Amino acid sequence: MPNLRELEAALPVAPLKLIVLDSATRLGNSINNYLVNFRRDVKNVAKNDPAFEGYVSDNFIVDSSCPRFGSGEAKGSIAESVRGKDLFILVDVCNHSISYKMNGYTNYKSPDDHYQDLKRIISAVNGKAHRINVIMPFLYEGRQHKRTGRESLDCAYAITELRNMGVNNFITFDAHDPRVMNAAPLCGFDNFLPPYQFIRALLHTEEHLLIDKEHLIVISPDEGALDRAVYFANVLGVDTGMFYKRRDYSTIVNGKNPIVAHEFLGDNIDGKDVIIIDDMISSGGSMIDTAKQLKAMNAKRVYICCTFGLFTEGLSKFDEAYEKCYFDKVISTNLTYQIPELKERPYYVEADMSKFLASIIDFMNHDSSMANVYTPTEKIHEILAKYNNREIGLIQDDPA
Repeated sequence: MPNLRELEAALPVAPLKLIVLDSATRLGNSINNYLVNFRRDVKNVAKNDPAFEGYVSDNFIVDSSCPRFGSGEAKGSIAESVRGKDLFILVDVCNHSISYKMNGYTNYKSPDDHYQDLKRIISAVNGKAHRINVIMPFLYEGRQHKRTGRESLDCAYAITELRNMGVNNFITFDAHDPRVMNAAPLCGFDNFLPPYQFIRALLHTEEHLLIDKEHLIVISPDEGALDRAVYFANVLGVDTGMFYKRRDYSTIVNGKNPIVAHEFLGDNIDGKDVIIIDDMISSGGSMIDTAKQLKAMNAKRVYICCTFGLFTEGLSKFDEAYEKCYFDKVISTNLTYQIPELKERPYYVEADMSKFLASIIDFMNHDSSMANVYTPTEKIHEILAKYNNREIGLIQDDPA
């Protein structure tokens, strides 16, 4: 955990509690385990002080639920007191695996259902918590962040609505456009990126990478991801390039203009390993096309790093592309639901974010600066040094 000394000298804002919605059970349990171990091992002044009872606990998760009636209606329910607590509510709006019965039929929860459950839980808190913090790794309606013509501004409206319900802080990851924070300018909004977890997972998987300008390049698949690629390339000390999507603006298919071609802007990649970095894999068609073109340009190995692996049209496209050697690995985080079949694929690598999220929660509960966890540049340099010295076993054990 970064800057442990500052954390040991700080006092908590209020007793820490987690509310984990059913959409994020796996991630929430992992975060809880890390928090239990953090508090058990830390040498904080509040640890043995009776005034801070509950600072160390075997479980920080609140007993809560959102049961459904036969009509499909629901309610938020909390089975224990949260008065005066510093609440962190975790929700995964992209989890499509949770079903419920409605009039005898089986329905699956959509992002709208998960968002409604979040509001129900906030409503059940009923103004009793000391502070309410929402952890929403994939920002609800984050792709509908700007208006083109007569369109709704769903993401901005959701943030405004939650702020009006009493939410103090939003914690999200790799927001499609972080400027949506302007919808609630007086509310805390922290947008984190996972470059350290990406490189850690990649280096643990691949033992024979050469990380320098002659052997590696970082590619942005479009202009929107260029900032991520530039930062990642600068930290690794390599060059960067990008594709831009040439679209047919005379046609609309599924609500958007279809991509005609991907045009490459950048240095020669002949014989180099390539890291493609982006915020999400949706259907995956655009990403596979990018990887295919890179291989056609004689790229050596292609690694796809995306914060959110949604795979909305299944894995068949990626299975076929992997068999044709268009890419070598896909790395995504566990911040959203992952179908069980994905983890069985030989090309898939998971970047675990639970320890990092537990660190964020712990620092925020102590009102410590988020600068302690925002920029992982030094940690990336440390892990690169270990890798270059071929201390491979130490990479997996490196603290997140």
